[in-house]
Amino acid sequence: MSTFSIYTLGCGSAKPTLRHQPSSTVIDHRGNLFMVDCGECAQLGFQRAHLKYSRLGHIFLTHLHGDHVLGLPGLISTLELGGAGGSLTIHTFEEGKRILTQIMDFFGRDLSFDLRFNVIRPEEAVIFETPSLTVRTIPLRHRIPTVGYVFEEKPRLRHIRPDMIAYHKVPVAQIRAVKEGADFIRPDGSVVPNEMLTSPADKPLSYAHISDTIYMPELAAKIGPVDLLFHETTYLESHAADARNRFHSTAKQAAAVARDAGAGALLTGHYSSRYSKDEDFLREAKEVFPDVILNRENLRTDLD
Repeated sequence: MSTFSIYTLGCGSAKPTLRHQPSSTVIDHRGNLFMVDCGECAQLGFQRAHLKYSRLGHIFLTHLHGDHVLGLPGLISTLELGGAGGSLTIHTFEEGKRILTQIMDFFGRDLSFDLRFNVIRPEEAVIFETPSLTVRTIPLRHRIPTVGYVFEEKPRLRHIRPDMIAYHKVPVAQIRAVKEGADFIRPDGSVVPNEMLTSPADKPLSYAHISDTIYMPELAAKIGPVDLLFHETTYLESHAADARNRFHSTAKQAAAVARDAGAGALLTGHYSSRYSKDEDFLREAKEVFPDVILNRENLRTDLD
């Protein structure tokens, strides 16, 4: 079973269609859920994906356009109705904190859980971390302040070799240190090298979420070689001028960022409502970068 999965709840742009819902994505990392953006109908997509509200602790907003945030009041109200308990942290700009606080002061008085805000800025910074994961922001160029997010696992622990652990009689209390790379020192002072007790750790996994932005070639170096890159593909190349004027990207431009970043795969999305065939985004992106995943609602993409 995967320990790092991406669930697409909505991959349309500002105008919803019968095929696509507004933007929302959920990252499942080792059982902990992190949502990126919360467009309308996000909570319905959450249920269709059979995700548990009790595991959702953080929502990361890329920017404050309606198709990325208007699902929040409904989602928070649903959490309240379910008696969620615990806490929910929304990562957003100062303006987002002000607006959402006013909304929830009216619609969500006396919540059954602690609603918190982590105020971010449109800058490169690590804004959140757990013992196994870090989340950093990358400033994007859109019509209002916007950031992308990079979710990166910290180095994983080495794998113990049970037969060697038993043979050298390593106490249970020392196994954690051995998995972290320590040698085992016997009571007589002799040393058992870590390489005899363990095998190499799995490669840390990473996911980048690049929302609404004009084409930025310099993004590739800031993102780095992630395993999976979501990069908006609002337009096809035939409408590149519209993409530039509206501060969005084309499928080919997203593919160029994926190629230059050394991404393992590109996940498309944020499709303009003017198009009726999503396969055209796949075709155009593949002209530049071969490993493209055509996004859709209720798609689960596993990184391992």
